[in-house]
Amino acid sequence: MTQIETDILPTLVKTGMETAVNLGLKAMGAIALWFIGRWVIGLIGRAITRALLHNAMDRTIKTWIGSIVTIGLNIFLVIAILNVFGIETTSLAALVAAAGLAVGAAWSGLLANFAAGVFLILFKPFKVGDFITAAGVTGTVTEIGMFATTLNTLENVRTIIGNNAVSTAIIQNYSANPYRAVDLRVQLAASVSADDAMALLLKSVAAIPNVIANPAPVIEIIEFTESGPKLLVRPFCHNDHYWQVVYDTHKAIAATFGDAGFPQPSVARAVKNV
Repeated sequence: MTQIETDILPTLVKTGMETAVNLGLKAMGAIALWFIGRWVIGLIGRAITRALLHNAMDRTIKTWIGSIVTIGLNIFLVIAILNVFGIETTSLAALVAAAGLAVGAAWSGLLANFAAGVFLILFKPFKVGDFITAAGVTGTVTEIGMFATTLNTLENVRTIIGNNAVSTAIIQNYSANPYRAVDLRVQLAASVSADDAMALLLKSVAAIPNVIANPAPVIEIIEFTESGPKLLVRPFCHNDHYWQVVYDTHKAIAATFGDAGFPQPSVARAVKNV
């Protein structure tokens, strides 16, 4: 070993140990800051939730406020951790700005979802708790977030849809109006009097629980087929009772026609001799 190597090696070892100790201390400080910061953010989030709980503000806006505050605090926490390691956030911002063109396409979808979320909050085509169809998904709105809307479907499946997909699609809000129609079709046999069938059905359908009186149920001939007339059966109800009214109307039709002794409609078939 030469004299130069003998002089340099202790210096390198000393410098390496000092660097390792310094990085270790910074890492421990960053870890401690992360856990303490997350704990503080949790406390603040719960405090905001309690404060908004007794506020008359719309539940959707409450959710948004909570999301924005939580995300903002987490961003500040990450910046603080970077400062612990001596990373200049101004230099980092300049680096991100320089790479903006490269990552712009990747962020465009996220930004579009954010902008669409602002649209949903401002114009309120629906709110949390509404039963809707949006982007081909039907369910109850459980959350309108900054970037996505969450629905619980009829099958109790949690479905998350990007806000941009929601805002650019056709939205059907079944909870917006005080009542909705239940549309059913009933085929009569050709030998059955349509007037008699309609009178009996009107009485039985009107007696179904949660069918509203105004507007009254609609029972009309909607079509004539080879098997006989086809009836439109349309009771009205609140959206919360929709499926109960659907099932009970089917039962009422079967019971009414059975008690009246109406025959089953026959299927007409054309027979051609070859």
